[in-house]
Amino acid sequence: EVHLVESGGGSVQSGGALRLSCTISESPYSTYVMGWYRHAPGQERERVAYTDAAVSTAYGDSVKGRFTVSRDNAKNTLYLQMNQLQTEDTAMYYCAADTTYSWWLLLTQGAVARFRGQGTQVTVSS
Repeated sequence: EVHLVESGGGSVQSGGALRLSCTISESPYSTYVMGWYRHAPGQERERVAYTDAAVSTAYGDSVKGRFTVSRDNAKNTLYLQMNQLQTEDTAMYYCAADTTYSWWLLLTQGAVARFRGQGTQVTVSS
């Protein structure tokens, strides 16, 4: 069974930074499309970022230019560097992994990734 474990969430003031990590138990981790989405209370799930086996990346519109996704295949770990955090970034952040891009493309239509973490809370205060 594949497990994803997120870490690095916390509370920070507006303008601050956090770095999230997600470790996946399965190898070959490098073949997965891995990324992050977030879910705030009362709102729809929102795409944050992904990276694929070719190390291509994509970002949600609201985080472009502020967040950076990266992966360390040797450590089976995915990262999300979040800079210039805003109160609107407050949410539970989930790590996702799949062999396809469908979870990213169809997230707002209810798609779920094959593997998901339990989430890590990010709270940004003004």
